[in-house]
Amino acid sequence: MRWNLDPAHTSVEFSVRHMVIATVKGTINLKEGYVETDEGGNPLKVEARLDAKSIHTGVPDRDNHLRSPDFLDAENHPEIVFKSEKITPLGEGRYRVEGEVTIRGVTRPLAFEVETQGPVKDPWGNERLAAHFEGRLNRKDFGLTWNMALEAGGLLVGDEVRFSVDTQVVKAAVPAS
Repeated sequence: MRWNLDPAHTSVEFSVRHMVIATVKGTINLKEGYVETDEGGNPLKVEARLDAKSIHTGVPDRDNHLRSPDFLDAENHPEIVFKSEKITPLGEGRYRVEGEVTIRGVTRPLAFEVETQGPVKDPWGNERLAAHFEGRLNRKDFGLTWNMALEAGGLLVGDEVRFSVDTQVVKAAVPAS
């Protein structure tokens, strides 16, 4: 079965250390994606595409800098893409998802645990599932190396990027035969 990720009901949040002592948080929008499941609803495959140009931290100058070649280079690399390679059931609606993420044209492995809920029918008769997961990656692994040394020691931008995703998927309509 195919389930389409619902951009209107997906939240992709991230956080990065700033000036060693603080944390900057932001969001990035889901463009599209899908989950394929077996008849029992267990995920078999996941693919998601994020819109690199949509990065938002609430500070326009910082957002523009994050879109620039110093970071995401969103003009030349407009999408961040995740594709699963292996999904392992952990029980009680939890799964370990292993795959590859491509950021700024660089592809690296990424793994995380997902907690799912559902299925339920929405008020319009669509069948939905929900999922939540968190993870982390090192931005330098993707060529995002821009930084600035601080006078008191340390760097302006931390290397570790933490992310948290809440999403809903909608069962795709079966084509009429």
